[in-house]
Formats: sequence, C-alpha cells, structure tokens
Amino acid sequence: MTREILLLVDALAREKNVSKEIVFASLELALAQATRKKMNLEADIRVVIDRESGDYESFRRWEIVEDADLENEDAQLPISEAREQHADIEVGDSIEEELEPIDFGRIGAQAAKQVILQKIRDAEREALLQNFLERGEHLVTGTIKRMERGNAIVEVGKIEAVLPRDQMIQRENLRPGDRVKAFLLRVDRAARGPQIVLSRTAPEFISRLFELEVPEIEDGLMEIKAAARDPGMRAKIAVLSKDARIDPIGTCVGLRGMRVTAVRNELGGENVDIIIWSEDPAQFVINALAPAEVTSIVVDEERHAMDVVVDDANLAIAIGRGGQNVRLASELTGWTINLMTPEESQRKNEAETATTRLLFIEKLDIDETLADLLISEGFSTLEEVAYVPLTEMMEIEGLEEDLINELRTRARNALLTEAIATEEKLEDVAEDLLSLPGMEKAIAVKLAEAGVKTRDDLADLATDELVEYTGMTQAAAVALITEARAHWFADDAASN
Repeated sequence: MTREILLLVDALAREKNVSKEIVFASLELALAQATRKKMNLEADIRVVIDRESGDYESFRRWEIVEDADLENEDAQLPISEAREQHADIEVGDSIEEELEPIDFGRIGAQAAKQVILQKIRDAEREALLQNFLERGEHLVTGTIKRMERGNAIVEVGKIEAVLPRDQMIQRENLRPGDRVKAFLLRVDRAARGPQIVLSRTAPEFISRLFELEVPEIEDGLMEIKAAARDPGMRAKIAVLSKDARIDPIGTCVGLRGMRVTAVRNELGGENVDIIIWSEDPAQFVINALAPAEVTSIVVDEERHAMDVVVDDANLAIAIGRGGQNVRLASELTGWTINLMTPEESQRKNEAETATTRLLFIEKLDIDETLADLLISEGFSTLEEVAYVPLTEMMEIEGLEEDLINELRTRARNALLTEAIATEEKLEDVAEDLLSLPGMEKAIAVKLAEAGVKTRDDLADLATDELVEYTGMTQAAAVALITEARAHWFADDAASN
C-alpha cells in the first residue's frame, strides 16, 4: 500500500504539473478527513506521510482548556483531567496519541480523490496567479468570457479575473467576447480561491493608459504625479517633466491630439485635463483649478485646507458642473479647497479679525488699538504672543520691551489657565475616547461639553450632530465616527 501511495503522488504531480509536496499535503488532509469520518467524531486528526517510504501515521490531538471552557469533548481536554496524566501541563498546551492508521484501500476513495483534486486545483490556480503577479503587470488586457450578476469575468491569459459592475465606467455596455483593458485593483483572497479584481474606474487606470501611450513616461523623462476621475465624465492628471526641453502637456496631448484621444476613447469619451504638477501646494491647487483664474489663495496647514478667492466671472468655472471641477482638483491635490468670492473672503477676514481682537482684549487685558496693532503684525493666537522670540517682537514699532514682556507673561498665564480648565473638562471623559485615532483635545472638550464622553457615545452620533458640536468638516466627522464604530464591526466579526 505504501508503494501505491508513492505511485499515486508521482502520477498526480506529473499530471497536474504541481510539486509532490502539494500532493502529499493534500493526501494527508484526505486521510485525516477519512479517519475523522470513520471515528464519527469532531476530533482533531493529523496524518503524516513519510515522503521516502510512503508509510503514514495518524495522531489524535487534544487542546488543553480550563474546565469551564470545555466546548468540544472530541478535541478538547479539561486541565484537571489532563494533569492526572501530565502534572506540568498548562492551559493552551496540547497532547497527542497515535492512532491505528486506517487501511488506505478501505477509505471512501471517491471522497479522498475529491479532496486531493480540489487542493491540487487550488495549488494550480495559486501557481498561475503567482506567475502572473511576478510579471508586475498593472494594466491588463483580456477577453470577457461571461457575465455573472452584472460582473464581467475576464480571461487574462490562463487566469480568470473579475471586473465588478461598480468598477465599470458608467453607460459602457460590455459583452462576452469584447476585448477590454483594466487596472489590476487587488487580489481578493477572501473569495473562494484567490481572485484578481480589475477596475476601469480607478484613477490609476488613466495613469497606466498614459504610460502606454506616452513613451517619455516609460523612459523616465516624465512622471504622472497624481490623477483624479469622475469616471466616464472628466479626469485630471498632474504631470511633471524631468527634462526642461520637454513640454509635459504637449507631450501627453501628442501630435494632433492623438495620444490623449487614444486614452479618451478607451475611457468612453472621458474628458481629460492635463495640468503641471508643482512642489508648491498653493501653485498646484491653482493649476488644478484651471481653466478658472485664481485671485488669491490662503493656505491653512493645520486644517490642510486652502481658501481660494476667484472673481464672480470665474466662480462658476472653478466650481464646474455639479461641483465637478473643484471636487476633482481637491482629490488631485489632496487639499480641501474652499472657493469664495472677494466679498466672501473679505467678510471672512473681518470676522476672523473681530474674533482675534476680542480674544486679545479679553485674555491680554489690552485696549482695541493695541490688539489691532498685534493683528496687523500677523499675530492671531495667544501662543504666538507668548512664544514668538523677543527679538522679533522688539522690531514692532510702538512696543517697548517692558510692554512686550508683560504681554508675553499675560499670554502664558492665559494659556496655563486654559490648559487647567481643559484638563478639568476632560476628567470624566473615558480613555477610549481620548485615545481614539484622530481625536484632538480641543475636539474632546467640545464633545464633553455636549455630553459625549465615551467612544460609544461618539459612535452613536450622526455626522451632522458631530459637525454641529465641533465645527469640523463633514469629511473629518465621517472619518472620526467611522473610527469610533470600528470596534463594533470587529466584535461582530469575532462573534460570527
């Protein structure tokens, strides 16, 4: 019988073009399942086949658990019983006993064969997948083999990939037999066997298409730094030329527009804006909002946002149809873009100035004239008054050293008072809320004032409520609530 096992392994390995080790492992699993079936127990069975002789041994294993945690008597052993045989054994250890091997000729041969063949098919698919992935192809071309529930099954060489309905460009009508290009989005190993998932809507898809059409990109003379898309409608790509002699926009457009037209045709007529990437974030945003002309721009590093002022004639262009232009510009640059007219900008500046003036008057105990002098010199927070170097403040006309030192002392005392008050407000706030990723003390204080003091309290909030309590952006509120609810889904998954 041992010789039969070796012959079987050798034959299957050659027939299926997989390693003998994969066949041995599959056969061990089949024998273990057959043994478990014959014993009619939910036992933990392990079979080991000698790779040289073909002899095999079977073992039954018990996991040692606390007496109160015993759930499966076929595979678990209470610690009290285990210590009668092994005095030094601990919970979490395991013990094995050797079983009399089942006669290979008497097991359910068909069932064992199915297990072996399924494992070999999985191994074949994994080997094909690995060979494909090792080629590093992100832009793939294949033929649609069939449609399943709106998803396209695409044959890429010897591999089947899936192009989900939500990854297809709107209004495109794909049919079996069509040749399609797509971006390799991910490998889904949670599915039944590893599965390649493709996308025609991902921003990376348009980048790869331009790499295909523009040789200068492949040669390293140009680079696509970012891309953003409204699939099937409009896209923006940011390009950088590494050679001063190359016009990045003209190179991507091509002679008589041939290159950009080829990309557009592949994307179902999607309009493509090609802009020049800039290392300066403000200039990058200005470029991204083209064709709108920007009057002025204010960068807020802390909020990672920019206030962009455009005149009335350019406002509609900057926004775009349905907000498309500003949305794509924001996605392309990674910055939150707040568009406003000069009048709106002036009103906002006046409101911020009034707020800062009131802050300085109240916290520093000074008059309006001195507060306006500090504001005109660029001071907007107590921290700046308290910690800007003395030498810099001495350069302000109208401020003597004694007055500067007094202002600095008052600012530091006000900050200390605020810090103490903040700590008092946070005394009743749970640690799971304070330690939440993305949580800041200032936000936690505002939440505490609204009665939100635990992670679950935050998770129960609607997005609009969080925005109302804290003044944060809608996107930031969604992200924070999602983070607060993450443990709910983790607990559900664990219980399932």
